[in-house]
Amino acid sequence: MSASPALDAILARIAAAAQAAGRDPSDVSLTAVSKQQPWEAIEPVLAAGQKVFGENRVQEAAGRWTGRRQGLELRLIGPLQTNKTREAVALFDVIETLDREKLAQALRAAADLAGRLPRLYVQVNTGEEPQKAGVAPLEADAFLDQVR
Repeated sequence: MSASPALDAILARIAAAAQAAGRDPSDVSLTAVSKQQPWEAIEPVLAAGQKVFGENRVQEAAGRWTGRRQGLELRLIGPLQTNKTREAVALFDVIETLDREKLAQALRAAADLAGRLPRLYVQVNTGEEPQKAGVAPLEADAFLDQVR
């Protein structure tokens, strides 16, 4: 149990859902979305034991988490511009929004310079909605082959 009843309730619901789906609850992790939140709202969740946080802006995340990274996993959950790849590679453990070849190339170049590569997840636009980013489902396999 943590010092946060709200966090405990969320974790209990996740555990129940995992068990109902026949999964081990320890295989599921909660990403607390800290984007656009003041530190006063994040600090109690961090103090309660939450270790994975999601951000959608590189500069905002750098300002919030620089000097506070110890023992945490930071995930970029928002779109990434190619001109921010160097900062993103240096800051994030996971980038969840790889959606185009140009971005893959920029991430590789930034990773080569930094000597590290965050885990990369391909963003798939499952609804094929033109206003949303992501690779079309029928193009996902070819995209994966291309960026590997």
